[in-house]
Amino acid sequence: MKALLYTPSLPRFFAARALGKRFPKGLLPLRLAEVPLPEREGFLRVKVRLSGVCGSDLALLYGKSPPSISPFFSFPAVLGHEILGEVEGSLVAVNPLLTCADRGLPPCPACQRGEEGLCQNVAEGSLAPGMLGYNRDLPGGWGEWLLARPERLYPIPEGVPEARAVLSEPLAVVLRGLKKLRPWPKEALVLGMGTLGLMALRLLRALGFTGKVYAVAKYPHQAAKAKAFGADAVFPSAREALLERTRCYRYLLFEGYRGGYEAVVEASGSGAGFRQALALAQEGGRMLLLGAPGLEWADLSPFWFKEVSLSGSYTYTREEFGEAVALLPELGGLESLVGGVFPLEGWRKALSARGKALFRPNVS
Repeated sequence: MKALLYTPSLPRFFAARALGKRFPKGLLPLRLAEVPLPEREGFLRVKVRLSGVCGSDLALLYGKSPPSISPFFSFPAVLGHEILGEVEGSLVAVNPLLTCADRGLPPCPACQRGEEGLCQNVAEGSLAPGMLGYNRDLPGGWGEWLLARPERLYPIPEGVPEARAVLSEPLAVVLRGLKKLRPWPKEALVLGMGTLGLMALRLLRALGFTGKVYAVAKYPHQAAKAKAFGADAVFPSAREALLERTRCYRYLLFEGYRGGYEAVVEASGSGAGFRQALALAQEGGRMLLLGAPGLEWADLSPFWFKEVSLSGSYTYTREEFGEAVALLPELGGLESLVGGVFPLEGWRKALSARGKALFRPNVS
């Protein structure tokens, strides 16, 4: 089958890390290849309808992934973990986790609690390390077919468009994160109006959050979308959001702030966004990390000086994935986050797309 295969290269890793998005796409360690579809007992063949390009995929390609998590992936691999598939003519969202049950192992303590996203055996058992999209034994969604166990497949509710259904996986990540903000604060500020940040706005309202929601949007089209998705006010920069709600104190060349927002959701995945979120959280406030920054510097004093608490969301339980799929009919307009649908051959254009890029591996 045709698939986009990622093969690590240390020289390209360091070059891409240094140059960022200026690194030539033709030199990225990604190529269209013919790869075999393995057979595995207990796994079904799933035809890929759509698969998304995630920020973590871009971080991997551009050398931004934190080295400490690399032992929990395995390569070369067919990327793609945001997957809408088809089985016997029916559309399904694919939960890409490969945990104890998938690996032929007795459940670890986390899996016993139902917390599969925290599985302690993601690098153990009969499969190579990593979930679908980061696993050398089983292909991810940037190919024509994949394998998954039946319980990893969630039927898409009738009437949900494909471009919304394929967002089930990141929606589950956001859902898990927002649930950690309960009991609800009176207000929340969301930093970063990419896919995760806009999902957070839309989902907060769908979950019944009635407090004030503020957003920081870098571009006018993001600001317009943020307002459409429920933001009460949108700031063009974190600095303006900071000055709106804090008092600034100065000593010599240094600045410090008091005040801020009760809850801050960092969805940009950048080191700058992480540092800004720390400054924006008020004393005793809460900070939720939806983005995935890697090696970054930050002033950690807000954790003790302001007693800001931090939580993050990376994956989900089976139940949370199912909740996300069940919410799809209520989230009309979420498909507007999609910036383009591309064949596998158009991967260079997909990686340059504004908005969420999707692959359609089976174009016929």
